[in-house]
Amino acid sequence: MSYIHEEEVGRIVGEATSTQFIFVSNRDRYPPKYEYLVVKSREYVDGVLRDVDVLAQVQKIVTRSPVLSENMDVKTVELILNAGIDEVNVLGYARILGYIVEKNGRKKIYMPRRAVIPGNKVYIAPTNLLKKFFSFDEEEGLYIGNLILRQDVPVYISVNGFRRHLAILAQTGAGKSYTAGVLMEELLKKCATIVAIDPHSDYVFLSRKRDNTRFELWDKITVYRNPNSTGRYSVDELDNVKPYTIKFSDLGYDEICNIAGIPEKFSNIRQVIRVALEELKNSGGDYDARDLYKLIEKYSRYDREALKSMKINIDAVIRSLKYIERLLRLKVFGDRSVDIMEILKPCHLADIDLSGLDDKSMDYIASRILRDIYIALRNGEFKHPVFIFIEEAHKFIPPKGVGKTYSKDIINTLAAEGRKFGAFLILISQRPCKIDSDSLSQCNSQIIMKMTNPQDQNAVRESSERVSEDLISDLPGLNPGEAIIVGEVTRIPVMVKVRERITREGGADIDVVNALKQIREKASLETMEYRVARKRGIWSEI
Repeated sequence: MSYIHEEEVGRIVGEATSTQFIFVSNRDRYPPKYEYLVVKSREYVDGVLRDVDVLAQVQKIVTRSPVLSENMDVKTVELILNAGIDEVNVLGYARILGYIVEKNGRKKIYMPRRAVIPGNKVYIAPTNLLKKFFSFDEEEGLYIGNLILRQDVPVYISVNGFRRHLAILAQTGAGKSYTAGVLMEELLKKCATIVAIDPHSDYVFLSRKRDNTRFELWDKITVYRNPNSTGRYSVDELDNVKPYTIKFSDLGYDEICNIAGIPEKFSNIRQVIRVALEELKNSGGDYDARDLYKLIEKYSRYDREALKSMKINIDAVIRSLKYIERLLRLKVFGDRSVDIMEILKPCHLADIDLSGLDDKSMDYIASRILRDIYIALRNGEFKHPVFIFIEEAHKFIPPKGVGKTYSKDIINTLAAEGRKFGAFLILISQRPCKIDSDSLSQCNSQIIMKMTNPQDQNAVRESSERVSEDLISDLPGLNPGEAIIVGEVTRIPVMVKVRERITREGGADIDVVNALKQIREKASLETMEYRVARKRGIWSEI
């Protein structure tokens, strides 16, 4: 079936290959950069040479004049133009994206093996052809937006592509969290189980539409917040808020040592922790980190013979207090531990709102939840796929040699093994150069938005063989809300304008102009009231 459109925009000229070509176009109606084109070619399909429609995209447009030279002055140029000698050549450089072969109701994209032919016509790609390239069927597809230059063409990415993990990468203000919210809306409509690690309350309003009325799936969304969090928004502003706490006395010996950062080789210090925990447990009732600290502090006043009988020594006791102090700084503990099965539900989104906590507390809560998700999936306790969004991923998985976090090991484990058990990561960051390369390279799909920092561009380049130099060079020119999508979620790399969200954005920047205006209006009103009160004699002269 041919999709050739009647709108011809040029002819192939010069040298052409199976991956790119140059075309000459009319100066009055040449296609813009990023426009999609289609050319006729012939390829072997199932051993038979057939006509195919090859899709391409404009990478660069160049205009040249054989008459007007850069060495001319303005007066000479004007004389030539007045004489009607204003010949201009328009050359376009296009990258070939592939052609479609349909078999058994499935579409596959193949790259040509044969070069396109100079002299052949170049057409604007018709809408129906573009839809076939950039949309999956309703069951598999997530509607993320529309082609940047062809707003009549919706783009649906493949939910199956999430099985190999996804990264959403962009500089601040480019729209990465907004885009993540779009994906959450789409996944929730498909009855997915979603967990969002949310350091800055970016997703706490997913239960509300932009006009602040309730989203149709509002009762499928729960915000979990630790009581120690100050929170960016008050509980009264949100729907379905539940506390997330961890009961200290539920923690095992190894976990407490790991949280406190006691290396395994420090066996004497670990022995102190073991003895103290056994005593606390044998005493009956609940206990917290403060109780553990007080008990070890009590040990420090024992004589050496008493400590020897307990199989611990005074030096280890004193040194252990330094480690337990770290536990006291973690503001995450409460009177009960929230079971992971309360969070993991089919057709449900759990937003773990970490705003208002210090970095260590955020990190520990994230590590605890991610570890529990992994165990629940691996052991078959939860039998549905889980889509895990990790906002500010660079905080949790820094590069090797930069620092150690509680959650780094479990995130790397999920990246390497999680897909076998149904755990699919979506890493979100404005600093890809500050993300551990092991995790980032496991994200076989990427949504990349405006990015100007060379270090971040290089990290994106090194993380995926699908990101070409051409795509990297396009990143600084993207506008907010525009993205390049590559990898297994799409048949071919695609440039989209992300659709408007249905739900309200939680992490939007403060409108500084409006905020200052409200302050001025309030100050003006207070001044006016003061003057009126003084005139009436209510207030005495100051």
